[in-house]
Amino acid sequence: MRVLVVEDEPSLAATVAGGLRGEGMAVDVCHDGATGWETATVHDYDVIVLDRDLPVLHGDRVCRLLVEDPGVHARVLMLTAAGGLEDRVAGLDLGADDYLAKPFAYPELVARVRALGRRARPAAPPLLRAAGLEVDTVRRAAFRDGREVALSPKELGVLEELLRADGAPLSAVHLIEKVWDAHLDPFSGVLKVVVHGLRRKLGEPAVIETVPGQGYRVRAGEGA
Repeated sequence: MRVLVVEDEPSLAATVAGGLRGEGMAVDVCHDGATGWETATVHDYDVIVLDRDLPVLHGDRVCRLLVEDPGVHARVLMLTAAGGLEDRVAGLDLGADDYLAKPFAYPELVARVRALGRRARPAAPPLLRAAGLEVDTVRRAAFRDGREVALSPKELGVLEELLRADGAPLSAVHLIEKVWDAHLDPFSGVLKVVVHGLRRKLGEPAVIETVPGQGYRVRAGEGA
């Protein structure tokens, strides 16, 4: 899952981003509304965590612009220091998908981001299975033929995307968009290194194949 955090308080933004990354998500951060809106229109995010009281361009305006943009498909979780009923209604009326008042319990933020992420994509079961592989998206665990395989967060993210694709090849651009943040140089070769490590850990026979000119996919096989 890829998340954009738009929060003008640097310490809070860093804490939220760091925590979400610890949950296996790819996270970008912006500190004002104008930059947040521009960034959201450039990259394909699943969820945008949007502070309401932002400088340069107010969060209300950013939310409205995002909702009205046909090219933006991300779900919006609006954060605000005002937790009254009228404020919550106003935020939802702007088109936000969910609303969370500050201060908030961090586990609740994670749960809400995950719930919105599931709504941002076609529904997928909590257990993704194919070709003897299984990913438990709730426990963040991977298995090969019933044996748990210890994967890094990026390896797990790539494997989850490939299983979600149900045998269709995924391009390097798609995998980088979903698993890494905006700081990754797409020409760095990091994806190839991660796929190599993933193949090695999953063992033989190989189940992740390269499709020339298209990217990677999980090879169809028993259990697919």
